[in-house]
Amino acid sequence: MSENSPCPKCKSPYAYSNGSLMVCPECNYEWSPEELIEDIGTETVVKDANGAILQNGDTVVIVKDLPVKGAPKALKAGTKVKNIRLTDEGDHNIDCKIDGFGQMALKSEFVKKA
Repeated sequence: MSENSPCPKCKSPYAYSNGSLMVCPECNYEWSPEELIEDIGTETVVKDANGAILQNGDTVVIVKDLPVKGAPKALKAGTKVKNIRLTDEGDHNIDCKIDGFGQMALKSEFVKKA
């Protein structure tokens, strides 16, 4: 693992080597580079409001009215969103394009699999 490998917990680019361990100065997480290589195959599981596992390309339905900053109206419950893309950035773990609103980021807890 190189000296400038990002932290697997907070994605900070400032992780450094401290003997046999890597250390993140921002979140104080310590990990072994060998353990990280073994864990690369694991993925984050994203579940909807009902507990169903979501995947890239799924179609979901919004389960409650969601206010949108800068928009004159809210996203209505029952709005169908096609072809979602899952992300690991922040708490909004779904990227999608909604007709009439454009590109959006949603939380998986406010959608259900269609």
